Amino acid sequence: MATKIRLARHGRKDYAFYHIVVADSRSPRDGKIIERIGSYNPNTNPATVDLKFDRALYWVGVGAQPTDTARNILSGEGVMLMKHLNGGVAKGAFSQEEAQKRFDAWKAQKDAKNGKISATEADKKAAAQKALLAQEVETNKAKAAAIAEKRAAAAAELAAAAQEAAKEAAAAEAEAKGEEAPAEETAEA
Repeated sequence: MATKIRLARHGRKDYAFYHIVVADSRSPRDGKIIERIGSYNPNTNPATVDLKFDRALYWVGVGAQPTDTARNILSGEGVMLMKHLNGGVAKGAFSQEEAQKRFDAWKAQKDAKNGKISATEADKKAAAQKALLAQEVETNKAKAAAIAEKRAAAAAELAAAAQEAAKEAAAAEAEAKGEEAPAEETAEA
């Protein structure tokens, strides 16, 4: 039976993620599988790969043929490198410890690169958030200034109206005193 390591599509429209599976080459894409060895989510940056490394290495070792995309994913996770190193161990070129040391050095370099990508993405996100906050603060300051201007205009208008009312009241009072004074004089006479 010819086995393939390939991707089985899952998820919803415009948001696909994939299971990395071992299946008979004659079965349909999302059909019967032999074993699920991981998952791949291309919607994150960098893409998230969750892989059962030892099972993937086993299936590659017994002759399962990965598809092109699955081969790229397995290479990115180091399965193909480990298969190559195990071939060197089998030929006697170097020991298993040396192979593991080489693999660990490669993995550390790859993790540092992915950490750098994640850090730059986080920095970009933080900078965008900071710019958005600064823009919101400026907008709020402009709104507060406009409201303060409206309130000052309303207060000035109210003060002018109160002053006008006080003048009218004073004039009315003076007029009332002016009318009452002659009436009092006539009453005394």
